[in-house]
Formats: sequence, C-alpha cells, structure tokens
Amino acid sequence: MDGAGGPGEGPAQQALQSLSRRLQVQEKEMELVKAALAEALRLLRLQAPPSSLQDPPSSLQDPPSSLQDPGLTAPTRASPAAPAGLPPSCSPSLVSRGTQTETELEMEASPGTPGLSNGPPAPQGGSEEPGGTQSEGGGSSSSGAGSPGGAGSPGGAGSPGILRLVQPPQCTDTARRNSSSSPSERPRQKLSRKAASSANLLLRSGSTESRGGKDPLSGPGGSGSRRSNYNLEGISVKMFLRGRPITMYIPSGIRSLEELPSGPPPETLSLDWVYGYRGRDSRSNLFVLRSGEVVYFIACVVVLYRPGGGPGGPGGGGQRHYRGHTDCVRCLAVHPDGVRVASGQTAGVDKDGKPLQPVVHVWDSETLLKLQEIGLGAFERGVGALAFSVVDQGAFLCVVDDSNEHMLSVWDCSRGTKLAEIKSTNDSVLAVGFSPRDSSCIVTSGKSHVHFWNWSGAVGVPGNGTLTRKQGVFGKYKKPKFIPCFVFLPEGDILTGDSEGNILTWGRSLSDAKTPGRGGAKETYGIVAQAHAHEGSIFALCLRRDGTVLSGGGRDRRLVQWGPGLVALQEAEIPEHFGAVRAIAEGLGSELLVGTTKNALLRGDLAQGFSPVIQGHTDELWGLCTHPFQNRFLTCGHDRQLCLWDGAAHALAWSIDLKETGLCADFHPSGAVVAVGLNTGRWLVLDTETREIVSDVTDGNEQLSVVRYSPDGLHLAIGSHDNMIYIYSVSSDGAKSSRVGRCVGHSSFITHLDWSKDGKFIMSNSGDYEILYWNVAAGCKLERNRYDSRDREWATYTCVLGFHVYGVWPDGSDGTDINSLCRSHNERVVAVADDFCKVHLFQYPCARAKAPSLVYGGHGSHVTSVRFTHNDSHLISLGGKDASIFQWRVLGAGGSGPAPATPSRTPSLSPASSLDV
Repeated sequence: MDGAGGPGEGPAQQALQSLSRRLQVQEKEMELVKAALAEALRLLRLQAPPSSLQDPPSSLQDPPSSLQDPGLTAPTRASPAAPAGLPPSCSPSLVSRGTQTETELEMEASPGTPGLSNGPPAPQGGSEEPGGTQSEGGGSSSSGAGSPGGAGSPGGAGSPGILRLVQPPQCTDTARRNSSSSPSERPRQKLSRKAASSANLLLRSGSTESRGGKDPLSGPGGSGSRRSNYNLEGISVKMFLRGRPITMYIPSGIRSLEELPSGPPPETLSLDWVYGYRGRDSRSNLFVLRSGEVVYFIACVVVLYRPGGGPGGPGGGGQRHYRGHTDCVRCLAVHPDGVRVASGQTAGVDKDGKPLQPVVHVWDSETLLKLQEIGLGAFERGVGALAFSVVDQGAFLCVVDDSNEHMLSVWDCSRGTKLAEIKSTNDSVLAVGFSPRDSSCIVTSGKSHVHFWNWSGAVGVPGNGTLTRKQGVFGKYKKPKFIPCFVFLPEGDILTGDSEGNILTWGRSLSDAKTPGRGGAKETYGIVAQAHAHEGSIFALCLRRDGTVLSGGGRDRRLVQWGPGLVALQEAEIPEHFGAVRAIAEGLGSELLVGTTKNALLRGDLAQGFSPVIQGHTDELWGLCTHPFQNRFLTCGHDRQLCLWDGAAHALAWSIDLKETGLCADFHPSGAVVAVGLNTGRWLVLDTETREIVSDVTDGNEQLSVVRYSPDGLHLAIGSHDNMIYIYSVSSDGAKSSRVGRCVGHSSFITHLDWSKDGKFIMSNSGDYEILYWNVAAGCKLERNRYDSRDREWATYTCVLGFHVYGVWPDGSDGTDINSLCRSHNERVVAVADDFCKVHLFQYPCARAKAPSLVYGGHGSHVTSVRFTHNDSHLISLGGKDASIFQWRVLGAGGSGPAPATPSRTPSLSPASSLDV
C-alpha cells in the first residue's frame, strides 16, 4: 500500500498509519492463501469439463430484446453455445492474457440502466469510491468499492502488466445482487474470485496447446478461444502495475481492439545530432583523425564531428556517430594510421538485470564498421585507459581496466588475442601509453605513481608475454597526489603533469643502493627537471607537430605553450563558464580543440582565443519542452542551468543560471515566455527574448514535476509532489498569472498531465498509477464519472497511463519503467523514454498488449524525457545522468528529409517484438 495519502494531523494520522500497517500484514497473508488456492484451482480446471460451472439461479431471466446487443442475430442471443452457468443477460469478462482453456467470468450487476449498444451507460456515483472519487488507477482517495471491473473484480492482485478486457455488465436484477449471499459469505466469494484469477495467471507460461494455441489479443477467435463465441463489445480494459488494477474506458468509436493498428510504425528515427561532451569525469576523450574530424564521446555514442564542411552546425560542421557500444564509453585511442579507433566501455546491466561485460571495440572511422571486439569477459567494471603502439604501425593495444588491481594487458589488434597481463596497482590508473620509439616500453600514471613497464615475449603467442615494472623515483621532489597525464618527447624523455601544478621531466638513470628500482632492476627513471606551470592540477599535456608542448590547467584554466627547456612561449585563458581544461588536441594548421570540465568543446588558437562548437549540461537532466512554432527546444536539470537550443543550427542559443534545480518546463503557445518548475515548489516565467524573469511564484514546498499551458494559453497547470495541481489564469502575453483553483484528489504526487483540446479539462497521472480527470472550467472539479471522458480529445498526450497508450508498457513492469511519453502532433506515433536507456517509437493509438516498437539506443542512463518538435520533423530525448541530449530526425511517412548516407547498425528483431536500431 502506498503511503502517499492526504495530509493529516494527530490521532487521525496515527490511525491511518495503523490501518496501513494492518492492511500490509493482511495482504501478505492473502498472498499465501491465494498461492495455495491457485494451485488447487489450477489442477481442478485442468481436470473439470466446462459444464462444471454452477448453473445460475432460475430467478435470472433473459433481458428484454431492447437491452441485447443489436449487432447479434436472434439465434445468436439465445445460442446454447454460451458457457454453462452463464445466463444470456450477463456478459463475460474475458481474461486477455490468462488461460485459454476456460473463460473467466464476471457476473456483476449494472448499477444503472443499460445504454448504447457499445456498452452500458456511465457508472453512477454509487458505484464509485467513497466520497464519489474513483481513479482509473489502483490508488484512490479513500478505500472501498471500485468502478466496474475495479478492485472487486477477479485478478485484483494480478502480476504486473496483466491486461483484461471487461465486458459491459447487463444484469439488472438488483434484488439478486443484494441477496445472493450473506455478508459473511461475500469475503469468501471475493477470495475465491481472486484465487481463480491467480490460477489463471499461473497458467500464463503454459504450452501453446494449453492456451488454445493463440494469444488472447492476437485475434478475435480460433479453435481454442471462447472469444469467438461471443462477439460482445467491451467498455474497458484493465492492466495491472505492481498488483494494482488500472481500468481504462474504451472510446465509443472503437468497436473492437482488433480494429486498432498493429505492428511497428512506418516512421523511423535517425540520430541527427548529439549535444554534449563527456569532459566532467573522463580523460583520453578528444582526438583528431586523419580526415580532420574530431572524435570524442558522450553516453554510449562516439561522435565524429566535422568542424568545417557539411550542412548545418556552427561553422558549417556536421556529425557522424559510432553506436556499437551497449553502455557508456569511458576512453578512446586513435591508431597511428589516423583511421582506426579503439573505444572502451564500462560494465552495466541490461533491462533484465543481467550484467553487460566491459569490452573494447576497434572500428573503422570511415565506414563506422566494427573491426575487432577485444577483451569480452576479460575486464572488470570497465575500461579505464587505452593506447595503441606506435613504432610497429599499431600492432598492439594496451588496456587498463577498472578492477581493484587495475589489470594491465597487452593485446594483438589483428587477432584480438591477449599477449600478456599483470596486476598493475591498487591505486587509480589515469593514463597509459607506448613509447613512440620502443613498443616494449609502456608507461602508466595515476594516483601517486609513475610506472615504467617492460614487455617481452613471443609476439602472436597468446599469454606468453611478461610484464615487469620499474617505479619512477621522486627522490628529493615532493610526491604529488595525482599524476593525470604525460607525454613522450622526441628525444626519449617523458613529461608528466601533476596535481601540484608542476611539469616534471623524467629520464633514465642508474640506481644506487639506497634507491633501488622495483623488481631489483639496475636502471630506473628519475626526475631530471621540474617547472611550476599552473595553479592547481594539470589535466592535459599535448605534443604539437613543431615539437612544443601544450599544458592545460585545472584551477587557473590556462593553456600554456612550452618550448625547449620548459620555457613558456604563449598562453591563453579559457572563460570561466566553460570550466577547466580537460583535454587538448591539435587540429589543422595552428587550430586547437579543447575539451573542458563543463562538457564544452572549444575551437580556436592561442592568439585569437576560443569559441564553443559543442556545449552541453553537466548533471542529470529532466526538464524538456519544444517551441510551438520554431525548431527550438529548452532543457533544464540538476546543474541549475536553463538552456535554449537551436535545433536547426545545432547550437546553444542562450543559457541562464536558475540557482535551483529545474525539473520541468513548457512554452506558452505564443512562444514569448516559458514556464519552468523547480525542485523547491517555485516556478518562474521567463521572457524568451530578454531572458528576464517576469513572474516568480511558489506553490507549496515540494518539487514540481510538470507545468503545462492550455492550448489557448489562458491557463497554466502546475503539478506538484504535494499531490495537487495548481491552476492559474494567464494573460494573453503569458507574463501575468493569478491562481484560480486547485485540483485536489490524487493520493500521490503528480507525474504527468495533459489539457483537452478545448482547454476545459485535464487528464493527470500520479505516482500510485491513478488516472483522474478534472473539469477546470467548472472550478477544478474532479470528474467523478470517468466514463464520460472516454471520447474526450487531448491537445497533447504525455500521460503514461491511458487507454490510447497502455500498449507501451512492457511485461512485468513495476510502474517506473516508463519515464516519459509524447504523441506526435500529427497523432500518428508515440515516442517513449524508458528506464533502460532506450527510446521507443510506437504507432498511435497504442492500445494493444505487447505492442511492437522500434527501439533506439545510445543513451547511457535512464531516458528522462522525449518531445517532438513543432512540425514532427525531429524528436528530442534527454539522458538522465549521462547529461546528453539527442536530436533524432523523423524519417518515413511522417518525417522529413532523406535518410543519412551512413546507416546505423542493421535493425534486428528483439525478443520483445521490437526492432533495435
């Protein structure tokens, strides 16, 4: 039971908590009883013939012909093919994914007079929950009876994701309903019905033969299906999330679920642009290829950025993407030929909880094809550092993993075989490299160490090589806490940058008795020169083609060029809002590429300065909205930055510091202002041109999860974690607002909401899977008769629970697997962001169980939000903790633009009937 109830004080709150604890205990006891009864009933059902169902009392008579389904002929109405025990006046409730050997029946009486042929009239207030409130979800504002097909129906405690088609109750004999059993017998009957439902669920995994050879929702009939015997139209479907029933009413225009579209959508997605760069917490992440493309990574994608040439982007740039990785990329290395690239990924888990092993991919940057997969199953936790050998044309690859011992291994690149391996150190290893003059010499550096390794052994013989270590001796110099980077000089010496801001020059020297090298070596490496270069740590060193060296500082954000003897020649300072220098790469001519700790990629030189070409957020992202008539979108997150992006130019238009975490946002229909919800209960309205705050309001002290303007722009709805929706009237320009009411009735925090097309109603979801409807025009009143909302049209569809989108939920979902959903403006497709780093594309409406989808990877964290641009030409998706923003081009029937010249991975059919692309 959710603890998210309404606010209470004193004894009342204590009583509610006591009742909650008692109910939890009783639910656990009920589960044990159900399990025992379910097994017994399963065995009985397999042995008993269909005629074993008890005959109904003779007092039940056939209903008048006017109450029967006009779509059925007279012989069909009186057909003896109905299951024994079911009077023609009652409709069966078909278990949509239970056993097919028997049809589970619900014999509930209608609370009112029958309605049209597609189902009975809307449920009356007496059938709703106490207080007249009944949600479509499992939560309620109090307790007690549910709506038709609600908590009292069989399967109320079914497994997650179970869907039921509930037929219209047409029995009108209320006397029998009230007198069929005594009060003492009703709990026993309810328990029996739940146990029967559990028995049906246990048979889900049975053979095809035991299920009639057909999935219940795959067709209207069949030799083993009883559904073909009764062509009765249902009024609702029911699904279960964490055992809670969620009832959704079928629109009147849908005569059968089989009429709804099936299969994946004709539209597809192609990754157009990736905003962001992972400089905050990674190294070895920026290189320039022979083609002039800049290669870097973010999330699971390695980006190849063209600073010049190609359509779109600042300076006429463009992007290509290597998307072969299944989890976040942690490091890169470029082959001496400038074409091949090695990229290492971290360990992770798939959607079923199975571990994904870290691995290194060697791939061709021209064709984006994987050439070799190295080390699958050989590394632990992740790949921390990589380096190709130089003198032998890159025949070998050195890898350091992220295990406790930081295993150092050497691999044959062409064969993918391991030649040597050794435990390096228990301290962090931050960099690795081959000597450019001798492939038998390998250097590693990291926490308080510089190690010089000698590799020897038979080339091409797996596992026959040996690695011996010589430790760098600091001698009279202070040992720094970290040595993040090093570079080889042409004459053979090595320069290291450390956390003290010093550049140390290392050379070979004979050891004496007092300072022997590790392993009893006669020769060791020592410091021959020191220069204080920066205030704070040195994060990057780069050897230029002219023999000079560049160093990048952390705290002082300076780039310094050094000549022979470590004489400073020239320097430049990176602006503070870009962060410190993380990586340096030399481009064409005097051009430099600089990656920063605030996930920006800068381009320029020491004389003219630097300007950004790639920018991104630095922390978890949640807020996303698209402009109503421009190809622009706005994002916000835990880094407290509010950013407006130009999707056509692939650039940041502007950003401001919110001072607080931004969690949600929405543009006014005029596009002149945007509302932003914060984690403190505050929400702001900003002018999109001047960036000035024109309104600052606080509603409660809990975080806001959704803000949404009505289609006409006259109202603004604010969904809060205090379980309320605050409604404001808004001026025509969106600058002024005043509160007109509150929507009170949810028993948990608000997660999603949408306005109707006429701007008078709201549909909302909450954390305990409720679906409620509100009449804003009538004073923010809760729509107690949910059946009346079945045909209402919605201006947007972002609620994750509802009849039109229930097919997007996967089997076994716990209710948190889907973070965001968005229907396209042309109402043809639905995009879904899930907890497993994937973006899905479904047909709309998606109201069939196990609906197939196209699945797109690339994010390295839970995808928190998806939104279509104003003309459905693009889809924007946000990665959570990977801080990435993906801009997808929509191709096909509803998309625009040609397919990319270089395709992504070949689509393949996944076990979930989805295409993984």
